[in-house]
Amino acid sequence: VQLVESGGGLVQAGGSLRLSCAASGFTFSAYAMGWFRQAPGKEREFVATISWRGWRGGRTDLADSVKGRFIISRDNAKYTVYLQMNSLKPEDTAVYYCAASKSPGQSESAYDYWGQGTQVTVSS
Repeated sequence: VQLVESGGGLVQAGGSLRLSCAASGFTFSAYAMGWFRQAPGKEREFVATISWRGWRGGRTDLADSVKGRFIISRDNAKYTVYLQMNSLKPEDTAVYYCAASKSPGQSESAYDYWGQGTQVTVSS
């Protein structure tokens, strides 16, 4: 199993980035996919999740802090999940991780597989 994030980088406040997470080694379409982030000196926190198609039609859920700014989506044919991040703020600076779970939710403990993370830095 492998999850590889990409798309991170340095961006000015108000800008946008799109993160990608390429999955392999498991049946991607049967898993919920999530994004989490960890800022320096803070615990890792939930950002967004998207269920598999057969569970409530691919329902999405986002943390209150990113609602209206971030969009999570997936392409099952490409085994890839995306996180479109708009109107970025300095407080969005963190390492962003993607993860896979058989049970959709916001809890880290529900996720079975994790990527290595990609750094996002938002300058003011």
